[in-house]
Amino acid sequence: MSSRLFTSESVAEGHPDKMSDRIADAILDKILEQDRKARVACEVFTTTGLVLIAGEITAEARVDYATIAREAIKEIGYARPEYGFNYMDCGILVSVHEQSPDIAQAVGKKSSKDKYESLGAGDQGLMYGYACKETPELMPLPITLSHALVRRLAEVRKKGILKYLRPDGKSQVTVEYEGKKPIRVHTAILSAQHDDQVDGQELSNEQLREDLIRHVIQPVMKQWLDDETELLINPSGRFVIGGPAGDTGMTGRKIQVDTYGGFGHGGGAFSGKDPTKVDRSASYYARYAAKNIVAADLADMCEIQVAYAIGKPRPVAINVDSFGTSRLPNGKLKELVEAHFDFRPAAIIEELDLRRPIYQPVSAYGHFGRPDLKLPWENTDKVAKLRKAARI
Repeated sequence: MSSRLFTSESVAEGHPDKMSDRIADAILDKILEQDRKARVACEVFTTTGLVLIAGEITAEARVDYATIAREAIKEIGYARPEYGFNYMDCGILVSVHEQSPDIAQAVGKKSSKDKYESLGAGDQGLMYGYACKETPELMPLPITLSHALVRRLAEVRKKGILKYLRPDGKSQVTVEYEGKKPIRVHTAILSAQHDDQVDGQELSNEQLREDLIRHVIQPVMKQWLDDETELLINPSGRFVIGGPAGDTGMTGRKIQVDTYGGFGHGGGAFSGKDPTKVDRSASYYARYAAKNIVAADLADMCEIQVAYAIGKPRPVAINVDSFGTSRLPNGKLKELVEAHFDFRPAAIIEELDLRRPIYQPVSAYGHFGRPDLKLPWENTDKVAKLRKAARI
């Protein structure tokens, strides 16, 4: 079998892009608590000392945007002035207006007799769903390990195991495959923001490396490491200035991090968008369908692409690819998907119950493959029906 390498990355919740996603989804959840039919497209920009909240929001809700943003920033961990950014005194600007009436009239079709035809797609675009048997979560191994590293990084920071850590950080994992099977971690990169000094002395790269290997890398992926694995810890050397003080952040700039780490990609960003935006809801539903196909043992890998036209409830195209891992032809898998999954936005929203405040927790560490959360698009409740229909 031929050997190949595949790389995915993740970023910590204190990364400025992820902080922007967190604030946007916190606002969305607060609005959905009060108005489940709200139309929300919230964008957030962060930089040194400043948060800008903008977008189109139409809702019957009273929302204190600044308070929501400060609470999210505090929970992430920017609560000390020496970090260069903190929730207490950062400036917050708000520029929000209602959804364009041109978009609103295209999306909502109140005259339709079929409730599932009453809601058109909020925009044109293509979305992807993916699943594979590389991990128990049916996710690719590189992105799963990348997320696990930065989640563990946050855990040891918040529990005080490594008290010198700050909220920003990044991970990157390169996995070696033989054919389609992952066999080992080839390279792992972990960059962690840290204090300048520990107990009055400058934090050495040696201590940082030893601590992060012991408390973060080894607990997360010891079984995938061998003597030839290269571990790169803070390869830039020093990482004291980070977060919005070191880089600007915006919602939607980490699509690969949010999805499959490069396995299956396309469409727009998720955070800050209500479920009438198919960028979000159709991507979740495509994952739901792909995961059920793989969980039903109809394929070892499954990628589903779905495309929409603005204002139209039915997708203009659905494509299913098993990459040669199914006993069934791709055309048959597509028939099964179309027979058992309704990709009309109104049907997706109802089946997955998406008009509720469930989005802030997925703003960091991935929207898919999250056993820590009870996400409806991660259910495998159609396995039996798919097997029966496929006669397997």
